[in-house]
Amino acid sequence: MHYKFTALYIALIVAVNYAFSVVPLVELPDGTMWPPVALAVGFIFVVRDFAQREIGHKVLLAMLVGVVISYFMADPFVATASAAAFLVSELVDWAVYSFTKRPLSQRILFSSLIGAPVDSAVFLGILGLLSPAGVVAMSASKLLGAFLVWWMIRRREQALV
Repeated sequence: MHYKFTALYIALIVAVNYAFSVVPLVELPDGTMWPPVALAVGFIFVVRDFAQREIGHKVLLAMLVGVVISYFMADPFVATASAAAFLVSELVDWAVYSFTKRPLSQRILFSSLIGAPVDSAVFLGILGLLSPAGVVAMSASKLLGAFLVWWMIRRREQALV
């Protein structure tokens, strides 16, 4: 069995947590500080969906592996905030993905629409950066990747019908 998406999922968790530790925050027009690394996080949600297709519910263990590695490779405070945000949002995301019997494209879209704002709010809240503008900016950047993948998979699903 191939585990390429599971390995990519773990690697992306570590890479993004490390990047959050080293890439400076950007000030939004309202004065809110925002992490530009958030632009990459939307792809993690989508890769998680593919990893779950590979290993089922064990995807939560893959998330744990990524978080543990992050704790040693990134700022422990960022890794802890990330772990909490991933845990909450991934459980929401996992439930939507697991229990809806929709086509893959719709499961990716729905799980990302719910998981991205939850992840953003929890992460920014723990870091002391919680603001409506920050949550919206971070969620929107995460959803860009999800929408792109949703569109590509939806086109492929429609071509098969």
